[in-house]
Order: sequence, then structure tokens, then C-alpha cells
Amino acid sequence: MLPDDVHDARLLATLVPPDWQNPTPAANYNLVVIGGGPAGLIAAFGAAGLGGRVALVEKHLLGGDCLNTGCVPSKALLAVAHAAQKARELQALGIRTGPIEVDFAHVMARMRRLRAEISPHDAPSRLRDAGVDVFLGEARFSSESAVQVGAHSLNFSKALVATGASASMPAIPGLRELAMSNEQLFDLQTLPARLLILGGGVIGCEMAQAFQRMGSQVTVIDLASRLLNASSEPASQALKERLEKDGVHFCLGTGIAGLERLEHGIAGTLTSGEVIVADQVLAALGRRPNTELDLDRAGISFTKEGVQVDAQLRTTNPKVYACGDVIDGPRFTHAADHQARMVLQNALFFGSKDPADLVLPTVVYTQPEIAAVGLSRAQAEQDPALQIFSAKLEESDRGRAEGESGWAHIFAAQDGTIAGAEIVADHAGELMGPITLAMTHGLGLSQIASTVHPYPTRSELLFKCASAWRKTQLPGWAGGVLERFMGWRR
Repeated sequence: MLPDDVHDARLLATLVPPDWQNPTPAANYNLVVIGGGPAGLIAAFGAAGLGGRVALVEKHLLGGDCLNTGCVPSKALLAVAHAAQKARELQALGIRTGPIEVDFAHVMARMRRLRAEISPHDAPSRLRDAGVDVFLGEARFSSESAVQVGAHSLNFSKALVATGASASMPAIPGLRELAMSNEQLFDLQTLPARLLILGGGVIGCEMAQAFQRMGSQVTVIDLASRLLNASSEPASQALKERLEKDGVHFCLGTGIAGLERLEHGIAGTLTSGEVIVADQVLAALGRRPNTELDLDRAGISFTKEGVQVDAQLRTTNPKVYACGDVIDGPRFTHAADHQARMVLQNALFFGSKDPADLVLPTVVYTQPEIAAVGLSRAQAEQDPALQIFSAKLEESDRGRAEGESGWAHIFAAQDGTIAGAEIVADHAGELMGPITLAMTHGLGLSQIASTVHPYPTRSELLFKCASAWRKTQLPGWAGGVLERFMGWRR
């Protein structure tokens, strides 16, 4: 990243102060954290707050992928893209507007400003003030209980590997030279007229919608026959239809054979033989864990999927733990957050917290959003003990008033115990919060059905699902008995 404007200059000055000097290491640390993304920051702040002697090492930018090239900048772009689309659709509400144009330079400047404004939360000075020794540089294990950073050796009782993951760049001709990853995407200065996106996963779908709505002509290719393989078929299809309505083109069931520079663009040759010419190419082909730490010197096993850990997030070196995107598992900021808190208990206080016990929601921040938690729809359909309780947004008064559509599916047992849910709608991520809360604390559809939900809100979707479950609690003969009773009362 280059300080091409005042905002990037401010970001770099905050995260990599030009006058920063690494401290003199302590004789021994309670915890050495490698990686300054969300997981590493939470672990470092938490351990220092508990009275531990803590060191944190970061070789790039503190804040990690989330602040610099992931969550924060992508959501800033999506906010603009969704607002632009809303403006285009105002005529349906009786509001007349002229042509909607997006000032891409202004959009990117705003994104960089927001990123810079948030960066002090992750600044090395803030960590230092909290009692953490911050070392800016590359960490390598030198033994089972020491990490080398330049000329400094950091000895530890416990360590945490939280180095995250980077964009995967397979060995495809021209890919590394001509395609950008999310790590370069947010450095763009001009809007590409034609954008080719390789990959129909979360990053690919979110950025396809963002750039299409800002004015690019976007084409998405993916080897899979549908988008978002982790989501249900109905959710995948609903998103595809929305993206196609936005104007996105798709080439599914085919891959990229190679990229070639042309005089006026980049030619992408598909494995099907089709050639697509674009001005920019975004590779969104998955993530690979950052394991270049001389892990073997510390007796830490790893594979291409990531650092190997047990149920308590401990590596094959009992002194070293790992969490976040560097291990094989869900790669979400909120997952890394809670895993880091578990490491603090397990590593420093003889805890036995297991990340498998987490009720972990996921959200794709497209329009509509796709939120899920617990069992998938496919898993629920295969379990005879579960039923699917549904409600449609367009059948609620709030949905009609807003002109929105979507649905909520809650998968539950006969007694109302919630096993999972999927919501496809605007603001689905916000609606998933109460479901996650219920599952985490053992609440079920009975409690949701007996909770007063404000009218008219989207949260009525949850109440309608719970009400559908409640109707199944009456035995078949009860209807006739109640009808006779009401007749007697008349």
C-alpha cells in the first residue's frame, strides 16, 4: 500500500509510525502473539489487561486484513453501491430523480478516510499504552519456546499464532502478473469499465454487486455450477437472480485457463474456450493460511489448510496455540475474535474452551443479505427429527411497505429447540442476531413466540416462524374440541 493521498499517509503513520523503535525484549513473556489482526489484537490486549507480560509481532499493518483490505473497505464500498441502487429505484416509490452517477474517486477517498479514522484503535501506541511490547517486523520461530524478530529473541511461556490468511493465487498462466486480489483492489483510483471476477464465493459476489452498481460491467466465472456453495440452493439462486437484475454476467461451470495482456485490456481465456476481455481482473479464489514462520523449528505441524490444532486450539507444540484464519475452519472476523478469547482462557488459565461449541453465524453482505447459523438447510432436510418453519418478508406489513422480499427458515425440533436458520433478505444479518442468541443460551421457538415483537418490523419474520411452530403443538383432535367449546360458550 502506498500513501497516495492524505488518508493513506495518515493510516500508515498511525500503524507504522516512522519513529517507531522496537522495545528491548523482556527476559520472558507470558504470551507472545504473532500477527496483529483481530485475533492477535484481542489476545494481546486481553492478556495484558489480565496482568500478563505480552509481546505482539506484526510484519505488515496492524489491524490485519479486516481493517486494511477486507471488512472495513469492502463494507464502505457496498454502502455506496447499495445507496446508488436505492436511488435508481426511487421512482417506484413516486420519487423522481435524474440519472444516478457514482463519483468513484470520491467513493475511494471516503473509504480511505474511514479506514484511517478507525486505525487508531489498532495503533502500536495504543497497544504499548496497554502494556504490550510491540515489535514491527517479521517473526520466525527459533526454538520451541522462542521467536526471533530481527536481532531480538522473544522467549515465551505461551505463544499464539494469529497470522491470518492471504488471497490464493493458483498457478494459472498470467494470473499473478495480471490479476489483483482483495489486497490490491482497494488501491484502485479509477473505476474499471469492465471487471472480470474469478470466483463466485463471498468476496466475488460482494464485489460483483458493488462494482456493477457503481458503474462497471462485471462478469463472474466459477468452476461450480452455482454461487456460494456453502449456502442453500434457494439462497444461491435468489442472489444470482438479483445480481443478474443488477446487470452482472455469469459464466458458471467453467474455470480460467489463463490471462493475457492486450493493447486495450486483459483477455481471460476460459476452460470452455470462451474469451472475455476486461480492464481489470479480480482473483477471489479462496484464501491460503500464512504459515511462513519456520514452524518446524518449534515442532508445530501444519498442512496447506493451516496450522493443526486440537479442540483447545493448541498446536502440536503444547506451548503454542493458533486461531483465526491461519487454522482450518471458519474464516470470519467474529470467529477469530471469540477463538482468541478462548485461547486466553486455555493458554493462561488451564481452560478447556472448545471453538466447536461456538454458535457461529455467517453473513454475505450482498443485497439481499444471506445469513445462516447452525445446521444448513440440506442438513435439516435430512434429519427426520427436524421441521422447517418459514415466513416470507413480502407477506409482512413492513415488507409490503418497504417493497422488500425475502424469507426466514428456522430449523427446529418438535419441542422448539432451534438447530439452525437461514435468512435471505435485506438486513438478514441483523435478524440473525436474536436466533444466535437463542441458540447460544438454550432458548427455543417457544420463547420467541411468547416475546412481544414491535410492529411493523422485519423481526416479525422470526415471530411468524415461531407462531408456525406453535400451531404444531396442538394435537389433531384439539381443533374439534375447541370448536365445540366455543359453540357452547356462545
